[in-house]
Amino acid sequence: MSWTDERVELLKKLWGEGQSASQIAKELGGVTRNAVIGKVHRLGLSNRSSGGAKADAKPKAEAKPKAPPKPKAPPKPKAAEQQPKPDLKTEPAVAPKTGNSLRKAIIPAGQPLPPQPSANEISPEALAKVNEVEKTAKKLGLMELTERTCKWPVGDPATPDFWFCGLPVQAGKPYCEAHVGVAFQPMSARRDRKR
Repeated sequence: MSWTDERVELLKKLWGEGQSASQIAKELGGVTRNAVIGKVHRLGLSNRSSGGAKADAKPKAEAKPKAPPKPKAPPKPKAAEQQPKPDLKTEPAVAPKTGNSLRKAIIPAGQPLPPQPSANEISPEALAKVNEVEKTAKKLGLMELTERTCKWPVGDPATPDFWFCGLPVQAGKPYCEAHVGVAFQPMSARRDRKR
């Protein structure tokens, strides 16, 4: 089927009257709805103007009903409404202190440091071993860590002199032998500490 001048004029007239592409295809005969839509767009008639000239837009009247819109998910409650924020001053992260370096979980900048355990909670032998190991540590950055390197943090993460131990790990643990001795204490030592 070819678009003759008469068929194009009839298309413009019917489109301007607000008929759907399906109705126009039936009226013209020998064309599909998609062919009508394509011709309408090539002619620049997509705004439903009357008489072929672009004028005021008329409401669309489609013969084929459109699919209903997808239901929107109910809005999720804000995080603040779900649960109260913990007070970092009353619930600090606790980490062991070894030697002169501070061990702690990452705490947002400007927050107070958590209370540190006293030196008598960790055996003097373990502390001495950690101090010696940290002198020979590889001092790796976060992106340099692998599954075979000790991930014990040393220093304040908010400062440029923060690093990870980096020595070979003990089998099945994330830390080297010295840091395992500090991080994983026997149950009896932990019970004695609470008394």
